Amino acid sequence: MGDKVGFIQLPQRPRPVERGGGRGPQHAPPARPAPPRGRDARGTPSVPGRPGAAPRGPAFAATEAPTGEEITLKPPIIVRDLAEQLRKKPFQLIADLMELGIFATVNQPLEPEIAQRLCAKYNFRFKVEKREKGGGLVHAPIKRKEVVDSGDKPEDLKPRAPVVTIMGHVDHGKTSLLDVIRKSNVVAGEAGGITQHIGAYTISFPHPERPKELQQITFLDTPGHAAFSSMRARGANVTDIVVLVVAANDGVMPQTLEALSHAQAAKVPIVVAVNKCDHPNANPLRVRQQLQEKGLVPDDWGGDTIFVDCSALTKQGVDKLLENILLQAELLELKANPTRSAKGNVIESGLEPGGPTATVLVRKGTLRVSNTVVCGPYYGKVRALINEEGKRLKEAGPSVAVKLLGLNGVPEAGIEFDVVESERIARELCEQRTELERGEEKERRPRVTLETIIDILDESSAKVLKVVVKADTQGSVEAIVEALQKIESEKVSLEIIHSAVGTITESDVVLASASKAVILGFHTRIDTAASELAKREGVQIKLYAIIYELIDQVKEAMAGLLDPLLKEVVFGVAEVRKVFALSKGGNVAGCVIASGRIVRGKARVMRRKNLVYEGIIQTLRRFQDEVNEVRAGMECGIRLDGFDDFQPGDTIECYNIEKVTQKL
Repeated sequence: MGDKVGFIQLPQRPRPVERGGGRGPQHAPPARPAPPRGRDARGTPSVPGRPGAAPRGPAFAATEAPTGEEITLKPPIIVRDLAEQLRKKPFQLIADLMELGIFATVNQPLEPEIAQRLCAKYNFRFKVEKREKGGGLVHAPIKRKEVVDSGDKPEDLKPRAPVVTIMGHVDHGKTSLLDVIRKSNVVAGEAGGITQHIGAYTISFPHPERPKELQQITFLDTPGHAAFSSMRARGANVTDIVVLVVAANDGVMPQTLEALSHAQAAKVPIVVAVNKCDHPNANPLRVRQQLQEKGLVPDDWGGDTIFVDCSALTKQGVDKLLENILLQAELLELKANPTRSAKGNVIESGLEPGGPTATVLVRKGTLRVSNTVVCGPYYGKVRALINEEGKRLKEAGPSVAVKLLGLNGVPEAGIEFDVVESERIARELCEQRTELERGEEKERRPRVTLETIIDILDESSAKVLKVVVKADTQGSVEAIVEALQKIESEKVSLEIIHSAVGTITESDVVLASASKAVILGFHTRIDTAASELAKREGVQIKLYAIIYELIDQVKEAMAGLLDPLLKEVVFGVAEVRKVFALSKGGNVAGCVIASGRIVRGKARVMRRKNLVYEGIIQTLRRFQDEVNEVRAGMECGIRLDGFDDFQPGDTIECYNIEKVTQKL
């Protein structure tokens, strides 16, 4: 929202800020109808946070042109932040907004011109700072100068290695190709190999035009496209080039198209690796035709997309693929400033015996051991930087991926990290972010009124099975969701709270835990960290390979939510013939078993078809022996727990309560 607000208000910002003093307050009203799309016509108090309406009445009409100190804020301009800058309590600003006919909360964003009017009332000059594209964290109020990203000078920029993400359909050979590329690392050679997988690694390869010059390439080995899309959603395109792996024997599959749409949405150059060219059914030409229909025209057909035929099995074409990646990177002229404080993104994160770890990719600057890092709501001093070979590094420059130890929590994949000056600043910043997130969560909670309380109580008593669906392909996800939605039941409802392609991750477990849901996986795997978190949180994860099994078990689970029907089963009746008094107190009923069998358990005494007592058989004797069961036609002595008032002619019924599962 921040970028959007800044963009819309850009044409009218100079008028009130720069020339407000010269024009005087009498010229302020005509400036209001200026914004496009007729917002003045439809700005009503029922749309808080989009205050485009003109103030009703002379609320701030007599305000002089402000001469006090200048306040600078980036959009979104939150009421709480503005109050802090004006050194006022948030409720004072809320009262001022009500005078303008705007009903807002402390966590609500304001339009710049409304913020300007509030500042003018308290004699502050107000200036909107335009947010850089992808700059800052989307969900944090960045108020400190230490984290504000300043532009780098051209003379400080140095060439950096390209960051490459390999994407494609399941079983099209992404992992095999990555293994072969890893072994083509000229520096590592054949010795040692990689002992520790960190989700990213850098290789050195000779430049195709300058064979003596070794160039570096950083590969991101992200499972699925979740991390890729979450990074993009946060405004950070960490990938420079996407390698789209397509099997020559299978051609374009649903997940190939999904990967393609991710890459195209990120506006990243695509290199197509046509893998499995050694397969007997390989048809690289068909792959080119299928992708041409999707807008990827091969370079040898006059287009601008590089296609490389290769095989991870025979290693054919792998060197050519790496050379083309380096040539593509040279065209992009990738540069970064290595001297500034580091900034980058989390690729993977987890909890290990030593504490929280995060694999981070440095985009700008140099990350050093003992730097203080802020990463979302977490912070910490960098205790160690470990590369893909398990070696400890003192520093990591641009385009280098390392495992970082020292954070006080596990950050989300894709989130941005910054280096700040001190631990105090980091702590304050994280507290602000946590407070803002808490405030936003409160805002999202439904308000309860007398009118809605009955509905809420009814909803809570309704039986709902909540599920998270993860599958290997988009086609599978859609098929499962469609099949689940067709399950009809008046007694139980099914709610699919999330469905996506890819591995079952920690975020899925957190979502399921918060929603009290079950995770259903189809042809997919569970992350180790997700499995451990699921055990801690008590979240059930079920994996399936056959779609019908999944649907049937969901139906059974829905039926299992229903309270079972209680059914009473009488399996024996005894008739009391004589009552015997015991020397130590109490009576025993001498009985003949009329039908069925009498066992120890629940029993009731009936007298002339009326219920007299209900309890448990304390002792069951045949002659002098304690027995567990007496069958029809036999005699026995029965003593009930807490009842002695037997009379000849009473009947003792032995019964059990069975639970019968309800059907949908």
